[in-house]
Amino acid sequence: MYLRLGWVVGNAGVLGALLIIGLSVLITATTGLSLACVATNTRMEAGGPFAIMYRSLGREVAGSLGVPLFFSQSLAVVMYVFGFRDGWMWVFPDHNPLLVDFLSFAVVFGVAFVSAGFAFRIQYLILTIIAVSLCAIFASPVKHFPIVSAEQLWGNFSDANFWAVFAVFFPATTGIMAGANMSGELTNPRRSIPLGTLSAILLSSVIYIFLALWCAHAALPEELRSDYTILIERSLWGPPVLAGLLGATFSSALSSFVGAPRILQAMGAKQLLPGASWFAATSASGEPRNALVATSLIVCAGLLMRNLNDIAALITMFFLITYCALNVIVLLESSLGLLSFRPSLMVPRIVPLIGAVGCVFAMFIINPVFSLVACALVVSIYVYLVGHNVGEEDCDTRSSFFEAMAAWAFVRLSVFDRDNPRTWKPNILVPLEDPSEIAGEYKFLLDLGRPEGSLKLLGLATARTAEELGPEIASLGNYFRRDKLFTTWSTIDCTDYFNGAVTGLQALQSAFFRPNVMVLRVPDVIERHDECLRIVSEARRARVGVLLLAEHEKSGYGRRQVINLWVRPEEDEDLARALHRGAMHLAILFSIQMARAWNARLNLISAVSDSEKEEQTRLYLENIIEACRLPASASCHILSGDLMTCISKAPQSDLEVMGLQTEPDMGFIETMVKSTRSSHVFVLDSGREDALA
Repeated sequence: MYLRLGWVVGNAGVLGALLIIGLSVLITATTGLSLACVATNTRMEAGGPFAIMYRSLGREVAGSLGVPLFFSQSLAVVMYVFGFRDGWMWVFPDHNPLLVDFLSFAVVFGVAFVSAGFAFRIQYLILTIIAVSLCAIFASPVKHFPIVSAEQLWGNFSDANFWAVFAVFFPATTGIMAGANMSGELTNPRRSIPLGTLSAILLSSVIYIFLALWCAHAALPEELRSDYTILIERSLWGPPVLAGLLGATFSSALSSFVGAPRILQAMGAKQLLPGASWFAATSASGEPRNALVATSLIVCAGLLMRNLNDIAALITMFFLITYCALNVIVLLESSLGLLSFRPSLMVPRIVPLIGAVGCVFAMFIINPVFSLVACALVVSIYVYLVGHNVGEEDCDTRSSFFEAMAAWAFVRLSVFDRDNPRTWKPNILVPLEDPSEIAGEYKFLLDLGRPEGSLKLLGLATARTAEELGPEIASLGNYFRRDKLFTTWSTIDCTDYFNGAVTGLQALQSAFFRPNVMVLRVPDVIERHDECLRIVSEARRARVGVLLLAEHEKSGYGRRQVINLWVRPEEDEDLARALHRGAMHLAILFSIQMARAWNARLNLISAVSDSEKEEQTRLYLENIIEACRLPASASCHILSGDLMTCISKAPQSDLEVMGLQTEPDMGFIETMVKSTRSSHVFVLDSGREDALA
């Protein structure tokens, strides 16, 4: 304010300066309104903006933004101390600059170490000094240069273009988080933060506007550009203005130094940092002394650097990313219609939208390179926190927020065709009475579902209660999740396997990840064959595909290197009709998925009884390979004779894939497994797949 504004007016003219102030205030005011909106909606915990992001976006996002925000607040102290030193050296040029830096910071540290309350009382004194300095400025008779020339109205931007001047001025308006950082110290943050933040924005905006007008009258543009102390020299009385300059820099340093440790302490309390318990500790009076000491070490290191010009823009970037995140939180929560979003101060959605876009705009206007560097650092910290799973998960942190996002997406999705074959991926349903039933198929299910599919485990409590079976199903589901397959589970009480499986199948038809493939095992006992066939029939009625697994008792899934896909010859020249009539879509998609997972060779095999049809069948298989975009390893095999004869001639495989009859014959299934000495998967289309999509 004391040093930059004259230079801004000298370059941009009074109208250009007012436009720059207006754009800066627009971004700051919209962000301030978003902050006020959030503050009136929830109880603000210690850490200010970090606490808001933690509650809404989760530990990883909050941590990735909180760490750089803490360092930015800490290094901002260094910049303000340097500013204080520049003012001091203007009065006492013979003093040692390094000594001035450390002595002034020692005073800041001492005030903050006593208590936040003591720091607040010091701020009142500084506020009085600044008010007196402004009176000294505005009381000056500055009618020397009436605004008459075009350059005074709209500058020629001789030192920098419009956006470069904007980049110089904008950081002066980014101190709106000073009060929010003290959220843990305030008696009523829901009232104090909105009132203080918005009042500060309004008051500072009015002061900037009147100072810009004063500067335009106080000196010619070339003087404003070359003399940074014009406010001191042209004021009614210079000493109060100099005291105001020193007080403003000291106040800013004190605010940043009081706020930064509280962000660090809040991150420690959430177990986001190594040695978190030490950072989270507070004194008997509630002061984060350990975090204060850690922050002071960073500030001292910054003071020894002697020049922060190279990273000053990076510090501003981290502030702007935080402001953008706050705007995005308000925009999303207000758009999702969360019942928990009931702020006392409701703002239109356009407000956080303007704030978010404005923050991104300001970032890349100020310094595109540092904007990208800041974003890269935030992403890197996020990846680190996700990969190291720092801290214990807070079950309430993101669940309601992202659940609402999912519900919002589901409602919009419901108006579209949910059976779009181009978006098909395996959403698997596995009914089971005991987790041990699928122990042998664990790897198979992983290969079938990963990377983009999902798995639903349906526990059927027939012999025991759902309360007894549920924990075992949940444990199995968690193993799948740890192996990167999205898995959900539920357990129901039922009288028998058939009724439980069918009830679950029917109930899940309206689920977001609606099952499109049911995986069943051929029962070990003959008495349950009929039950299995009835479930297949119900799945067909529900238009859910079926994979009936018949695992070879000795070879299992072998080396997982070769897959044989049996294709019934079709004479129809229209491939789409031929595949539909042969019910081959799901079988082809399944074979592609498993061939990718296993990196296996895929053989397409057809048995023909008439040798004259071999060439036609070969063309049909080649057409399937090309049109369905099968892996490059896919090859055609035409075998002559009846099916059983061809089975003996077929290449040895680790998995045989065959179509499942509308009325399956369990005897035929057992014969196939014994004849090929390989595991089989018998596939029934649902009618919703399309291998040509």
